[in-house]
Order: sequence, then C-alpha cells, then structure tokens
Amino acid sequence: MDYKKIIANMTLEEKALQLSQVAAADIIQDADAVVTGISHSGVPQEHLGELGSALNFSGIEAAEKIRSASFAKKNKPLLLMQDVVHGYKTVYPLNIAIGGTFDLELAEKCAEMSAIEARANGVNVTFAPMVDLVRDARWGRVNESTGEDPYLNGLMGRASIRGYRKGGIACCVKHFAAYGAAESGRDYNTTDISDHALHEYYLKSYLECLKEKPDMVMTSFNLLNGIPMNGHTELLVDLLREQEGFDGVVISDYGGIGEMISHGYAEDFKECARIAANNEVDIDMCSLAYANHLPELVREGKVSEEKVDRMVERVLRLKDKLGLYQNASVGIDEESDKTYCLSGGAREIARRAAEDGSVLLENNGVLPLEKDAKICLIGPYAQTQELMGEWACLGKTENVVSVKEGVEKLTDKSVPAVSACSAHWNATDESGFDEALRTAKKSDIIVACMGEYCKESGESHSRAAITLAALQVKLLHKLKETGKKIVLVLFAGRPLALTEVAPLADAILFCWHPGVEGGNAIANLLYGEVNPNGKITMSFPRSVGQCPIYYNYFSSGRPKNPDTAENYLYTTSYLDELNSPLYPFGYGLSYTKFELSEIGISSSEMKRGERVIVSATLKNTGKRDGREVVQLYIHDKFGSCARPVKELKGFQKIALVAGEERRVRFEISEETLAYFTASGEYRAEEGKFEIMLGTNSRDVLKTKLNLYS
Repeated sequence: MDYKKIIANMTLEEKALQLSQVAAADIIQDADAVVTGISHSGVPQEHLGELGSALNFSGIEAAEKIRSASFAKKNKPLLLMQDVVHGYKTVYPLNIAIGGTFDLELAEKCAEMSAIEARANGVNVTFAPMVDLVRDARWGRVNESTGEDPYLNGLMGRASIRGYRKGGIACCVKHFAAYGAAESGRDYNTTDISDHALHEYYLKSYLECLKEKPDMVMTSFNLLNGIPMNGHTELLVDLLREQEGFDGVVISDYGGIGEMISHGYAEDFKECARIAANNEVDIDMCSLAYANHLPELVREGKVSEEKVDRMVERVLRLKDKLGLYQNASVGIDEESDKTYCLSGGAREIARRAAEDGSVLLENNGVLPLEKDAKICLIGPYAQTQELMGEWACLGKTENVVSVKEGVEKLTDKSVPAVSACSAHWNATDESGFDEALRTAKKSDIIVACMGEYCKESGESHSRAAITLAALQVKLLHKLKETGKKIVLVLFAGRPLALTEVAPLADAILFCWHPGVEGGNAIANLLYGEVNPNGKITMSFPRSVGQCPIYYNYFSSGRPKNPDTAENYLYTTSYLDELNSPLYPFGYGLSYTKFELSEIGISSSEMKRGERVIVSATLKNTGKRDGREVVQLYIHDKFGSCARPVKELKGFQKIALVAGEERRVRFEISEETLAYFTASGEYRAEEGKFEIMLGTNSRDVLKTKLNLYS
C-alpha cells in the first residue's frame, strides 16, 4: 500500500482530522443531526468522514451505525477503540487479581477471549494493558494494574499483549509514564520522582512490553518533574522513539493534550497542539487541538509538514495492519458474538481466573466449609450481582453469578441471605441489621460478604481512608457478638487496611471484584472444591498512614530492626505503628501446608558471562493437593546506588499432591543482577548478593553469591 501517495493527496485539514479522535456517541449524534452546524463532536458534519478514530461505543449496532452513517462514502476507514480492560461481555476479574494468579498463560487467555468478543462487536484497538507501577492503595486505578512490582507487571503486560493479538485486536500500553506515582494517591495528581527511580522502577514495565511490539502507547495525564507527559521530549522522543525505536502510534489520554493549559504549561489549545505534535504524539484524544490548530501551525512553520506526514503514516499503517482498507467493518460478526460472548468456554476461564486470583488471608481452620454446614450469607455482597468492578465494558449485572447463587448451586440447598446494609463508603442506614442478626443467630457459621462498592475504585476514585466502610465494620462487630464463626469474604478494587477487622473473623478470603463467574468461584473456594492459591501483588497496609508501602523498599541508614511494637528512637519508624505491612507482597494461604527448605546454589562464585542455579525443596506437608508460588528475590548488598532490601526476579507456580516434594530451580545470570547504576547504565556490578527463595516477600530462605570478572 502506497501510504506516501495517499498522504500526498490529503490536505492539511484532512491530515489533522486523521490525527484526531472523538467520542463515538458524539459522532452518532452528529451523523443523525437534522440541523447542520450543530456539532456534538466539535467537527462539522461535512468533515466527519475525515476523522481518523473514535472511542467507546456499545456493540455491533453502534459500530455499524458509526461506519455507515458517514465514513464509508469517504472510503477512509475509521479506527474504533474501546477500554477492553478485563473483559468485554464476559467480564473477568480485575487486573490486580489477574496479577495475583502468577499465571502468565491464564492472563494471556483472558486477554485473548476479551479480544475475540470485542472484535466481533467492532472494536479494533483496546486501551490495555495498563502496566503502571502502583505503590499507593489510595489511588483508585491500582485495580487496572497487576501490582507494585515492575518485573511482574512487565511480564503480565506482555502476556496480555500476546492475548489481545491472538484475539485479533491491537492494544495500547498505558499510561506512559509514571502515572501510578501520583502524589498522595490522588488521581491526575503530579508526580515528582528522581531520574534513577524513573529508570529503575517506573519505566521498566513499559519498556518490557515494547519487546512484544505493541501497536500503540498512551501518554499519561500527569506532570513528571514539572513537565506534562504530552510535552516530555526526553521520554517521548529521546527515549521512546529514538532509544527504544518505537515506531507505533502514540495517543494521548482523554483530553490530555488540551490539559497542558490547566497544568500551566501552555497558554492555549494552539500551543498545546504545537507542543504535542513536535513530541510526536500521533493522535489527539478528544481535545480537538489538532483538528482546530495543526494546519495553521504547519503553515506558520511551527510544526513541520514532514513530521505531520510521519504521524499520519503511522495511523494509516495501523489501519492497514488491521485490515480496515480491505473491509472497513473487519471483524464484526454476529455469529461470533453469539458463539463466544458469555460462552461456556469464556465463563470457565473467568471462573478459573476468579478462583486463582482470590487470596486466602486468614484461616483458623473454619475453611473449607462442609456442604452440610448450616451457614448464612450476611452483608451487601451476599446476593448482589454487582461483582464486575470498573471498566466492565458491555458486561451486564444480570449475567453475573452472585455469591448466593454460587453457594446454592454447589450445595444444592437454599441458603439464607441478608444484605443488611449498603456497601457505599458513606452509608449510614442500619435498618437491615436486625434481620441480619436474627438470621445469623439461626446459623452455625456466618459468611460475611462485605467490601468496597464496585464503583468506588477505578479512575477518579481515590480514597483517603481505605478501611472497610464504618457501617460494615459496625455490622461485623455485632455479628461477632453472636459468638458464631465468621468467614469474611471481601470485595474491593484496592488493598484495604484490615487491622481492625482481621481479629473479628475466623477466616478472610479476599476476592477483589471477581467478574461474571464470581459467585461460582467463591463457592468453590469456600467449600474446598478449589484450593486457594492466589497471592497479593500489592502490600496491604496496617493503616493508611503507611501509604505508599511496598516490599522493595530501601533500608535507610537507621533501619528499625526488628520491626516490633517498641519504639526505637532515632530509627526510621512511627511512634504509633509498625513499618511492615499487615500482609506482604506475594502472600497468600492455602488449605494445605507448604514447606520450603534446603536452599542451595550451584556455585557461590559467578564470573561475568556465567550462570548459576539456585534451588530449594518445596514439599506439600498437608493433606490436600495444592499449588504454591515459589518466588526468587535478590539483594545487591553494595552498589554504586543503594539497592532495595529485595527485588523479585522470578517465580514458578508449582502443583503438588499431598505429601509430594520437588526441587525448584531458578537460573541466575548477569541480567538477573543488573540495575540502573549511578553511571546511567543498566548492568550488573561486581560484588556480593543475597539470593532468596520464598513463598512471599517476607518469609524467605537465603544464600550468597559473589559476582566477579
């Protein structure tokens, strides 16, 4: 296809519109408008056919209406994009739960099935994966990430890219860069991090994803050290384009180019367009700065037409790659929609993901339940179908299996359920408490289904208090007074500070927002049909004052060690709280017991260019079959830059029958030991290392390694 010839025949105005994106709903309104001159999209009706892309629409009918209304006659195919983040019609668990599966194949399969459904409904590009490093649970968008570790995020992101590609749609790595470092956990807030932290931690997952050659990268909303990302030449041009060689499409986030005015970085939309275009942001999402000002900027010599042509060519190449020039409605298929959407196969994958992503945090022996146990379900999540969380796309609550439905299906008996109160953080209505307590007193075991309301995490949903809502805590105290055993099943889009509620429960199963098969997955976990094997990929704070909190911290010159309740003056500590999280990264219990022992290393001396093997014996010492995640961590003891106390460098998910043991091995190379050094190079430095194997980031076995030339 001769892109240059196509571009040569385009006017500057047509080029600018190819680089502009608007909301699909606005296009539909404009295409149907009887009175000309009234524009919802901001683009005159006669120029709608010149637009390059649109975002967010509701299925086949809307997709076909958008295309047929005004685009087909222009013979310029339109890119349709959607936030297919964790499912389309079949909604899978939140990404923070998918990360906790430590299962790259499962993550890839969830993305593939999501893409198949989305493509059949007209979606060409998804705004995923989101691989932002997240360390502060107050930030609502932690639910879109896979956690606080850059190594895990990068691998999970790559798995998702492979899955979306297999499913037939393009994907967009986001949000470049360091969006997850928003100060005080407040969405859209500024970020201010050192160059070393940026390269060593925050950039890693994005750059890892580039190895899968994604089609798009999305810029983030935030300032980074005083510069808005859409104007950040050092990262967008010097690093992304030149150093990393990314020649795909860069797109702004919603209105992000125009927001440089609010940041105080640009005076008006014309200046915004100049800055973003000169930094090779190819698509302006919904600010119309390009549509209204780019032609004028080219004529004034403030943006070169050659640069604009390169930007347009990248957009055209993506359209061609997706087959849109051969068929503007490529992929739209009602039969595929009926075959795959909410199919048995898709539901099975969703159930597996919800089972493996849920985490058993506490258990004093009350779980698993016996099927003849006399239980009741109490709490706002006892019988609701609102289990999908944010970015549920075209998911419908009527297709979600509730906890009550799942339990009753598994046990083949009716189970009393009382919602008792609302899940909203500010709810105050206690009128359902009396019924809940009457029901609880008639049961032997209370399964308390509580948590964060599904729409109170996600974009623009930051929280200063990340405890369980006060009304639910009050209900839990009253349930405790009945003297019954309590199994606390928790739903949330972020880690919660559970210090107050943990002592009130005999077991805690943390299920995030588990998606359409949540009820079936939770029933299987509660009754031991599935042995819990999920891990948390964000540290759970003891109190909100610890945020941000993460496992790969620096020890400081005055560490508080051991981390006990006694106050150690003149150490890095709180007067009123421990330093450690309530539950550490990589933590999660099982219904069986695993023991890791006999750590060994093939050689404690490693010459550059060589490799060594570290190993340990994992044994299932319990009475049930199960799966455990063995995690490899390293600590570079002395470097040109101080190194964190540990860093994840590998993991293996091991299935063992009761009584079985296996030697688990990891290979260590120079690359395993490398980091962003004081000289600005990414390399391993000679010296001493601690090598650790564990089943979470806190409980590890250690051995030693020395790297030399």
